[in-house]
Amino acid sequence: MQQVINALMLGSMYALIALGYTMIYGIIRFINFAHGDVFMVGAYIVFNVVTIFKFGFWGALLCAVLGTMLLGVVIERVAYKPLRNAPKISLLITAIGVSLFLENFVALPVVMGSMPKVVPSFIPISIYSLGNVKFSSAQVIILVTAVALMIFLGWFIRSTKLGRAMRAVSSDYAAVPLMGINVDNIISMAFAIGSALAGVGGLLYVIVYPEVDPFMGIMLGTKAFIAAVVGGIGNIYGAVAGAYLIAFLEVAMVAAGYSMWRDAAAFGLLIIVLLIKPSGLFGKFEKEKV
Repeated sequence: MQQVINALMLGSMYALIALGYTMIYGIIRFINFAHGDVFMVGAYIVFNVVTIFKFGFWGALLCAVLGTMLLGVVIERVAYKPLRNAPKISLLITAIGVSLFLENFVALPVVMGSMPKVVPSFIPISIYSLGNVKFSSAQVIILVTAVALMIFLGWFIRSTKLGRAMRAVSSDYAAVPLMGINVDNIISMAFAIGSALAGVGGLLYVIVYPEVDPFMGIMLGTKAFIAAVVGGIGNIYGAVAGAYLIAFLEVAMVAAGYSMWRDAAAFGLLIIVLLIKPSGLFGKFEKEKV
């Protein structure tokens, strides 16, 4: 049960980042490889507002959400929108370039520097026991926050006018302008929501692992991308399922004494799933004319 709690906490952070990947892909069929670095920027926002302004959980949450939402919209408008009708390889190279830019910009000595920084504690930590199982208030906050956001996102996509517009753009990108839907605004909204989720993921990460560095988003972003692909990229429920599946696999590897192989296990799972079901566990096979 102790390991189950650890896996749920880790999976919740993976899921929040994976949802951003899968939302953006589901709408414009594009992998935003800079998404993991948006997570990193969210963690740095939390570090700064907690260190300088002594904000608590809610203040840090608000700043992380607003900051990463703005960053996501700026990235989409400046880097991706001009290339919307360009070949996919151009968008892919641009996404990698944006990722490298964010990492190296934050690493500049005049910005944050390349050395890791410790995030001061900004929530009261209590330890609870349930039999032999121990868990902290931080773990409860992470799980409750992540699950609440995932439920809200599912409701938003299914039941709101904007959510239906997002599903319409995903279904037929070319036809929706005839229905009066502004495609540019819907795409920007998808980037804003996905980036906000990554920002919340950065906040939850530093609660448990209170250290930030400019390259922290590389592996976490890669794991979240794997989760989205394993679950079926473009499917928000699949992204969540893939995130928790990878988290349970990694925690099981660590518990079995093979902690050095935890990353390899995630990539191994990806290979197995792609060999058996290339569209992912919950993805649908689609024919594409090329």
